[in-house]
Amino acid sequence: MSVNPVLFMGGSGAIGHHTAQALRAAHPDVPLLIGGRDLAKAQQAAERMGGAQGVVIDPAAEDLGLGDRMISGVVVFYMDHALAGLRYAQKRGVPHLSISSGVFEIAPQIAAYMHRPDAAPIVLGYEWLVGATTVSTLHIAKAFGRVNEININALVDEQDAGGPTVASDFEHLNRMLPAALTRREGVYVWREGEGSKVSFHAVDGTKVEASGFSSIDVVGLAAATGAPDVQFNLGAGVSSTRRLGGPMSTEIIIELAGEGLHGEPLCTRHAVIHPAGAAPLTGLSVAMILERLLGLDGQPPTAPGLYFPYQILNACAYLQRLEKEGGELRELALLMPVKSDQLGYQ
Repeated sequence: MSVNPVLFMGGSGAIGHHTAQALRAAHPDVPLLIGGRDLAKAQQAAERMGGAQGVVIDPAAEDLGLGDRMISGVVVFYMDHALAGLRYAQKRGVPHLSISSGVFEIAPQIAAYMHRPDAAPIVLGYEWLVGATTVSTLHIAKAFGRVNEININALVDEQDAGGPTVASDFEHLNRMLPAALTRREGVYVWREGEGSKVSFHAVDGTKVEASGFSSIDVVGLAAATGAPDVQFNLGAGVSSTRRLGGPMSTEIIIELAGEGLHGEPLCTRHAVIHPAGAAPLTGLSVAMILERLLGLDGQPPTAPGLYFPYQILNACAYLQRLEKEGGELRELALLMPVKSDQLGYQ
């Protein structure tokens, strides 16, 4: 299938590189434009990816400085506060995916969608690792007739550096919104200060100190499952694989409690693990979203609309690709039964 180039805005970093790798693994002929303010840097990144071209992006220009060049989709790898990429995508009628904004920064994108709902598909790719968490959680939730509690605990290895753009984005998020959006007993609240501090157990059982994090996963999972209690926590330290003498990895602990399909009490504990860290897992998610948006998977391209990543990604296909990369969704032993303070919290 022949398509126009996909524009990566700010795609010269690790996540852009891994996205290109994952996309090329399934669709080696898809052309890419790597756009940035620094042409030399963009060209170097394009050369490393192969089948790509580096271009200069002018966010102030209506056409981003690309003239009448044909584009099939836009992926933004940094916080595009001016919505330059979104305006461009809507005008061209091509899909748009952005991955770096916080839950408190989505109003401008929602407003842009509301004024032009039929222009193009827009994906709010702000879930943790762009769908790795929600896709896996909703896959697990199929075993439940009712989900009462969802606790997500992400462990980032201290050696898992995402590059200066990722560091800058996290600094911005933590400065602007230190409180953590959480759902408790069906009500959205903000955990802050000591009320935001928790601990959880990593894959190998080690206790990890963590803090609440305002991930958009919370609202997406609450809406999709109806769970009255949903929280997301983030901890940094030594990943379980590195603690056992191996290389660092990224891990996401997913704990659900509720009722099974026949009304029986049910509690589960799983982990999403990628042996190479957060960037490759994020890249896989972005690549598979692009495949679905553009119809590279043999199905019709995604219709205009406003989407979460989990509404785009096919869970079975995603988990198969994750396994092919050496990652997995692993079932873990329960630490204690049912309540949230019995799911690994102290």
